[in-house]
Amino acid sequence: MSSRRLITASERSKLDPFVVATGDASPRDQRDLMERPFFSLAKTRRTAPILYEAGDVRVEVYAVLEHGMATIWDADVLIWAASQIVEAENLGFKTSRFLRFTPYQLLTSIGRQTGARDYKLLKGALARLQSTVIRTTIRNGENWRRHQFSWINEWEECTTCDGRVEGMEFVLPDWFYRGVIDRSLVLAIDPAYFRLTGGIERWLYRVARKHAGRQPKGWLFEIAHLHEKSGSLVRVSDFALQIRRIAARQPLPGYHLRIEWQGRRELLRILPAHLSTVPVDGAVDGVGTSHANGIGISHAALSGLRTHEPQLTLWPETAIPGLNLESNSESNSCSWPARSADKRTTPAAPTSQQPARQPSLPFGRTPGGKR
Repeated sequence: MSSRRLITASERSKLDPFVVATGDASPRDQRDLMERPFFSLAKTRRTAPILYEAGDVRVEVYAVLEHGMATIWDADVLIWAASQIVEAENLGFKTSRFLRFTPYQLLTSIGRQTGARDYKLLKGALARLQSTVIRTTIRNGENWRRHQFSWINEWEECTTCDGRVEGMEFVLPDWFYRGVIDRSLVLAIDPAYFRLTGGIERWLYRVARKHAGRQPKGWLFEIAHLHEKSGSLVRVSDFALQIRRIAARQPLPGYHLRIEWQGRRELLRILPAHLSTVPVDGAVDGVGTSHANGIGISHAALSGLRTHEPQLTLWPETAIPGLNLESNSESNSCSWPARSADKRTTPAAPTSQQPARQPSLPFGRTPGGKR
């Protein structure tokens, strides 16, 4: 008896593509990813799962042996995607989970080089993002207890006959996309973040931005609690040593780290240095990053973002509610009244002016169809 193979249509065939054109977009990060252990902090391959639980919040991250777990450097791809989506929404463009772009755009925006090795590393990152499986109870509906997904549902590259990559496309999971178009779940970050080379210091910056924000008195963490929150595989003592070394170097843009003691409890206080971070709708005043060329970001006056049809923004032009939810049960408490990391602001009205000329991309086909 002959068996018939069931062929399912690509998810891209059901989505309108969001085509990213050349232009700047201030870096934005998704709040849930900033404060909980979703990524490996090591540069070596990690296959051991992350199992984190605090109150009613549970995060499980699983990796496959072939690719290993998605790393915090791989997460730059998600930060870039979030940045482009938020920028497009601010300008009144329609967005989608289905992104089309050139690798050059992505790599230069996150401060990477654009040689053959860098393109190869990008494809490795996409493979890890797609193969890593996440299970979480964060942002579940009333009658739903667990959501399972991968950071990228599918991805593809468009190449020339000689193998040169001209374009790429991927589909983001709905869980991540919904967490980006809800601007109360997004924060602007300093572009200098992409220059941080250590996994723990990168993770620590995201924790600082989310919790300390622009609060003058910052935030206070117990080192042992930070270790659990990081998902790191190193011992608590080794983790504490790394935190002390980071505090001695002070590498985090916009934040100052200070080790404190309460009896035998070792604590880390995170203080905003120059209040350089601003709400998501404002421009980032990066500490030591006035020249964006240093991280490979162009000086385009207006971000060129193109989709099938423009539409109104998904949120009304009202004040964004207080963003930093200091009541997180799994976070150390501060010793002063809780206050928002970002003050209430009114989002800028979408501009009706569109770029006079949009750069063409090498995609001359319908989504999911044949090239």
